Parts: sequence; C-alpha cells; structure tokens
Amino acid sequence: MRTALGIAGSDPTGGAGLQLDLQVFRARGVHGAGVVTALTVQDTAKVHQVLPAFPSVVLDQLRILLADFTPGAVKLGMLASDDVARAVSLGLQGLDASVPRVIDPVLAASDGTPLLERRAWGTLRELIAGSTLATPNLFEAGALVERDVSGRSGAEAAARAWIEEIGADAVLVKGGHADGAPDDLLARRGEPGSGPTLEWLPGERIPGPPVHGTGCALSSAIAAHLARGDSLEAAVSAGRGFVAEAIRGAEAPGGGARLLGFG
Repeated sequence: MRTALGIAGSDPTGGAGLQLDLQVFRARGVHGAGVVTALTVQDTAKVHQVLPAFPSVVLDQLRILLADFTPGAVKLGMLASDDVARAVSLGLQGLDASVPRVIDPVLAASDGTPLLERRAWGTLRELIAGSTLATPNLFEAGALVERDVSGRSGAEAAARAWIEEIGADAVLVKGGHADGAPDDLLARRGEPGSGPTLEWLPGERIPGPPVHGTGCALSSAIAAHLARGDSLEAAVSAGRGFVAEAIRGAEAPGGGARLLGFG
C-alpha cells in the first residue's frame, strides 16, 4: 500500500489543512495517514481561533505511527507553535532519510491570522534543512530568509537562499500572489561547486473569486506523487496541473472563499 503522511492543523471546513491533505492523497491514489498539530475555529471567511495540540501528544502520534510503518512521503503544513514544531522535529528523527519530505511553510492564513508563532521560525528552518521540497508563497519565501521578493530577481535571490542558507534540496516559490503572470519558480540544488538551478514554470491566472486551500493541495499532491515513486519534476508538474483543475471546479458552500473542487 502506497501511503503519505500529512502533519498539519485541522480545518473544519475541509477546504485546507489536514482534512484537505487526506482528500488530495486519496484523489492522487495513495492512502493518507495524518497527525494533527492544531485545532482551528474557522469558516470559509476567516480563522477565528488557533489552538495548538499538546506537543507531547503530537510527538507520541508520530513515534507510535512511524514505529508501525514507514510512509512513502511526508507532507508538513501548519505547525502553530514552537513547541509543536519541536515535537514534530523529534518525532521525525527516526524516519529514514530516503523518505521524501515536502514542507509547506505556513506562516499565516489568507486573512492575515498568524498560524505559526514568530519564535518557531528558527525551528521551521531546521525542519526545512534537508527537505526534498519546500513550497513557500512569495511572502513566506522572503520572510524566512529576510529577502525582498519583488520581481523575478527578488524571487530568485530568495530561492537561492532557501537552498544555500536554510538547506532545502529544492524550493518551489509559488507565484499566485505576484503581480502579473502567476509563474512559479522551481530551484534545485546544483552539482558541488555550482549554484542552484532555476526554472520558471508558466502559470495561468484562473478567473473567479478567491479559493481556499490551494497551497495545501499543491504540497499534498506533490507528496502523493513522490510517494508513488515519481521524480520531483514529474511530481511538481502533476501537482500544479491537479490544483489548476481543482481551482476551475471550485465552488462556494458558504459565505466566504470557494473550496477546491475535484472528484
């Protein structure tokens, strides 16, 4: 059985967070396991409250689960607090280094509500070090390496810093919040003695009201394809295509953002 493990906060709307991770895993053909890092009180319009899980419980969930079976890939999302982030780091220490890890470095919700306390940024950087892929949006890409991400040159400088300073093996800087074309930037660690390789991936701005959970879905879809044995390039391509189609099928069950639509 091909499996992927999601480590993320709970979103009661089902439009993001661990609930969405599990839906995406199933849609991409793998069994989804999940460890909850936080409960949230939210609707489709905004996050009203964030309640981190007990760090010891997060750690126990991971240790017991990973002692039983090894997932084909791990996706990390919202971690909420430094204590929870440290528990996740401890819980993953025994995981085989060959298991792909995709990290969506969630710092804040679309409405601006913080989803990771500031003192946890250092721990998040430690988790990103050695990860197979990190998937920051433009704000996250600049914030964690203190770079101005204005324009393509700014995004490229930030992406290089994620690899050279933080230690990620690859980073996909998402361009959905950029002015103009929403192109993504895929940066990968180069050969010894050379800098990271950079590739701009053309994006399409799909018209319509805001959609919730696109970042969660993208990282989860990529993790699912890595769990299936796809190469990083193939997984990124499949994940981006999957999210684009899900945006086209998005609908609004409530009074706020639309939720992704997929079979």
